[in-house]
Order: sequence, then C-alpha cells, then structure tokens
Amino acid sequence: MQEKINLHIDWASHVSAKFACLNWHYSKCLPVGKLVKVGVWEDKKFIGCIIFSRGANYNMPKTFNLKQDECVELTRIALNKHQTAVSKIASIAIKFLKKQSPNIKLIVSYADPEQGHIGGIYQAGNWIYKGISSQSIKVWYKNKWSHKKTVDDAKVDQTNLIKKKVAGKHTYLMSLNKETKQHIMPLSKPYPKRVKEQDSENPLELGGATPTHTLHLLRETNG
Repeated sequence: MQEKINLHIDWASHVSAKFACLNWHYSKCLPVGKLVKVGVWEDKKFIGCIIFSRGANYNMPKTFNLKQDECVELTRIALNKHQTAVSKIASIAIKFLKKQSPNIKLIVSYADPEQGHIGGIYQAGNWIYKGISSQSIKVWYKNKWSHKKTVDDAKVDQTNLIKKKVAGKHTYLMSLNKETKQHIMPLSKPYPKRVKEQDSENPLELGGATPTHTLHLLRETNG
C-alpha cells in the first residue's frame, strides 16, 4: 500500500517560481509582468508552482464581456516529478487565487498541440473546453521562438527576425461564479480525445501559455 503523501500548497517566492519554470516547464522562462505564484511541496520538498497572470492576449477579458481585473490566465504549471494529481494541485491553487484576488470571475488556460498537449489536466478538473484558438505569430528571438506580442513589448526591431505562423491552442475556461458559468456554458464543446499514450494526470502534460503581457490590475503575491 502506497504511503500517503504530505501535500503542502503555499505562496511561492519569485526565485522559487523562476527555478520551477526554468527547470520544469517547456517554455524555460518565467512570465513577464506581475504574477500570482502558488508553490507546491510534497513531503516538505519543493516540486514546482502554479502561476496566474494577465496572459499574452491583453484583450482576452473583452472576449467574455469582463473587465481587466476580472479575468486571468493560468500561464504556468511547472512541476517536477510528483505523486499528487495535477488537477488537485491546480484546484487548490485556484482557491488561493480566489482568496487573494476576489474580483476574478474567469480563468483561461491553453494546452499547446505543438507540445503534444490536449489539456487532460483541465478535463480532469471539469474545465469548459472552448475549442482551438486562432493562429498566432512567433518570432525567433534570443535563440528561441517567442510570441510576437512579447517581442513587441520588448520594443525590438523585428525587420530581420524570422517569423512563423503557429496553430491555435486548445482553450479551457474555469468560471469562479454562477453568473460567469452561465455566460460561458454556450461556448462549451466536447473535449478533444486523448492520444493513447496520454494520461490526464501525466506530469509531462503541463499546460499554460508562454510569456505574458504585463498584469496591471492583479496584485502580485510577495511570497
């Protein structure tokens, strides 16, 4: 019989969040701007963090008729090997977010098909599946592909930089109140099917977007 794991969730420091993203997330970077950083420990060992921020699409709240301080993106699930289901960890992290930022009504997150992700974590957590987002443009900048918006924000001359179009991402929504849930339910579509080898709680299938826009209205945690 497997021993019970001592799971501990608390605020994460900037240093800890950066370490988790550099080591355990495919983007290999910490989102820019103000962040809400929730740390995860198993048996007193730090195993990663969940990060919420404004996201790369600054107009995202308008899509759902929400204000800037009412909608955020789950931008990183950066975890090392773990025993606890990712959906459970994310659920607890969301409770931290709600307590810290009570105005939030909706969380949006993305699963990147380019990384082999379909959003099994969100399916296990009963998020609403909205479908595939529109195509976007990435720019080869500092030896990696970055969102064009991120490079724009850095005010970089892109004249001679290589660009490419990338397919949309699986979009998932989590409402934090009944009114918002009623508003987004008509957007719900059937979950995409999992590839045979994939598991909804596979620690390698960690969703979340890449670098984000500055978060103006969501207060940053100071842990």
